[in-house]
Amino acid sequence: MADSGLFDPGAQHARLQAATSRLEAPLAAVDLDAFDANAVDLVKRAAGTPIRVATKSVRCRALIDRALDTSGFAGAMAFTLPEALVLARDIDDVLMGYPTVSREALATLAADPALAARVTLMVDSVDQLDLVDDVVSPSQRASLRICLDLDASLRALGGRLHLGPRRSPVHDVPGAVALAREVAGRPGFELVGLMAYEGQVAGQVDVPLGKGWAAPAIGVMKSLSVRQLASRRAAVVAAVREVADLEFVNGGGTGSIETTVAEDCVTEVAAGSGLFAPALFDRYKSFTPTPAAFFALDVTRLPAPGVATVAGGGWIASGPAGADRLPLPTYPAGLSLVSIEGAGEVQTPLTGAGELRVGDRVWFRHAKAGELCEHVDELQLVSGSEVTAAVPTYRGERLS
Repeated sequence: MADSGLFDPGAQHARLQAATSRLEAPLAAVDLDAFDANAVDLVKRAAGTPIRVATKSVRCRALIDRALDTSGFAGAMAFTLPEALVLARDIDDVLMGYPTVSREALATLAADPALAARVTLMVDSVDQLDLVDDVVSPSQRASLRICLDLDASLRALGGRLHLGPRRSPVHDVPGAVALAREVAGRPGFELVGLMAYEGQVAGQVDVPLGKGWAAPAIGVMKSLSVRQLASRRAAVVAAVREVADLEFVNGGGTGSIETTVAEDCVTEVAAGSGLFAPALFDRYKSFTPTPAAFFALDVTRLPAPGVATVAGGGWIASGPAGADRLPLPTYPAGLSLVSIEGAGEVQTPLTGAGELRVGDRVWFRHAKAGELCEHVDELQLVSGSEVTAAVPTYRGERLS
């Protein structure tokens, strides 16, 4: 499975076809055999460090629960507070991956001691603490768990060069300690964790599509970033532990598991995309997950020899616009998007379609993981050659 030598694309295609042949397209399906193999492979890569499920990359409660049933996974990382409140009904450890300004959700959290004990808010500034206090005063709420978000980006040239996500303004020991003291010194808050997400390592492919020439420079950037962050993160964690007894230090993502867990100060790693193995993951060199999540569209016309057009298809991934954000036609093998049309809102032409006929089905992989679930209300879970369940996505449950 995760070993590409054991993965048979032709067999997977046949199983997906057989399982969903009576279902109408568009549809989305997850191959549970591949999903489970990817979960096991993530645990192997983490080498004993617990993995927190990054829910933004899954967006389906049934599959989040399935991952958490795998030994080596523990806890969830949510991306909105309303979502976290729903997850916390069943999961006793939910960390917010991002700050929130949802006043209604904050009021709900503050009014429920049981939820407050299960959900940890993310902050990177005093302004976010002030907003919480403005929603519910410390004297009228349960104590809220807080995690500090440390900027993990690589900065060079005196700060003029910034490589990595634009996240937290807290970048160094003085900034982290100042914010930690602010949290620890204010009533109604308890500092329990620290997170640093190295997006320029975890989220940066090794060989960009159409830009193979950039691979050596990316390798240098990643190596430099890993070394710089390891030293800085360790110093920040040690300093913040002088202020509060941290329960956890979270870092990384699917693309950086090995380097993140190598740091002694990191107690857990976040991962989720690796469970689905979207198309962008084909361009990493250090690991090879098995494609697990797909969407299917039907051929509606044949405009020219060797060309087939499917209905819809414009399921474009977020991030900088480019060819690597387009869905990848996967089954049958040999199909390609037409460069001057790409993936369209109402139709998508494909070349290499000599054997396709009207009514045939084409399977695509989304460029990213959880964003697939923003297009469908349910996922067809395929085991062997059967659909074992149709489960709601976050969109289907109105969680996003």
